[in-house]
Amino acid sequence: MNELELYIHIPFCMKKCNYCDFLSAPADEKSQSAYMEGLKRELAFYGKRFPGREISTIYIGGGTPSWLQESYIAKLMEEVYRDFSVAKDAEITIECNPGTLTKSKLKCYQTAGINRLSIGLQSADDAELKLLGRVHTFEQFLRNYELARECGFQNINLDLMDSLPGHTPEKFYQTLVKTARLNPEHISCYSLIIEKGTPFYDRYKFDMIKFHAGMQTEELPMEDTVYQIGKMTQDFLAERGYQQYEISNYAKPGFACRHNIGYWKRFEYLGVGLGASSLLSEVRYSNVTDLEEYIEKSFQIEGTHVLDETLRRTVFCSSLHQKADALSRNAQMEEFMFLGLRMTEGIEKSRFYQAFGFTVDFIYKDALSKLKSEGMLVETPVWIYLTEQGMDLNNYAVSQFLL
Repeated sequence: MNELELYIHIPFCMKKCNYCDFLSAPADEKSQSAYMEGLKRELAFYGKRFPGREISTIYIGGGTPSWLQESYIAKLMEEVYRDFSVAKDAEITIECNPGTLTKSKLKCYQTAGINRLSIGLQSADDAELKLLGRVHTFEQFLRNYELARECGFQNINLDLMDSLPGHTPEKFYQTLVKTARLNPEHISCYSLIIEKGTPFYDRYKFDMIKFHAGMQTEELPMEDTVYQIGKMTQDFLAERGYQQYEISNYAKPGFACRHNIGYWKRFEYLGVGLGASSLLSEVRYSNVTDLEEYIEKSFQIEGTHVLDETLRRTVFCSSLHQKADALSRNAQMEEFMFLGLRMTEGIEKSRFYQAFGFTVDFIYKDALSKLKSEGMLVETPVWIYLTEQGMDLNNYAVSQFLL
């Protein structure tokens, strides 16, 4: 039975954070209810289309899925199990924000089969949380974390954000110390990115321009400071038993996120919900991004085949799709390298050959030679992976694999 990953998007939250450009926003009860019914209709549609696929991982993201009433999540998971074959050992994650969890919700998640929590802590400093526009305090997070443990969750990820305005290695060290004391199974550390259309962009756009120009910034940390924070994070977490298995992700042995590894290894995945993305039969899809349009179209979902003019092949599309990009052979190989080299283990050469019928050395001889000579890449008979220097300069390294 062919495996398939499933992503479910919940676009609702209590309040948009100051840095957030995700497809999410507050919504009233009527909108939430109508949307969740639309999600169930989309799941039913794909369940009929993929009757022989087994769901290996499920990720319920957002937005803030834990903001919803637990009954919505329970009914959603009932629909998943009704429409699909779900592996007995499936990793099933739900994203949560501190302050939104209750004992009732957590027990409901467990009953529904959810076995992994991803909690958006971001910082252990209340002043930084306020700056970010988060709606919780560190104390609220601690209460929710302990409640999750009391309810029996044994696989918890904590999201942290570094390189905030005014950040220093010493400041982020304090967040790491407080986080590591809790002994979560997984920690994700992402650097702040200032995106257009956010309050942070309006506030820090000139500082961001200075940063990219190599000039002295006023509030955002300089490039050297960002580098120091990253190195300190790696050393700190390694000393406490966390293995860095991807640029931004650290896990205790056996707790790396299987769902995200599937993205980096280009496993097929189905995304349902507003703006959700999918990778199916070497086509990258994205759903419509207007809430009312999504709900309306979900009442009668239709599938059709259209001709991709560039690649001269037919591509399946549903009426919920806003975009469908069939990937050329070159684009597939580029993605294989870009995504695979995000992981510290790198790329297994046999997988490249199985996927494309050519050895990676044949396709990328010059790029491999260049990066090895620069000390950025190691090649063994079985693996290709970036060195520490290559991981530090990942954008430069992977750009060498453009065809």
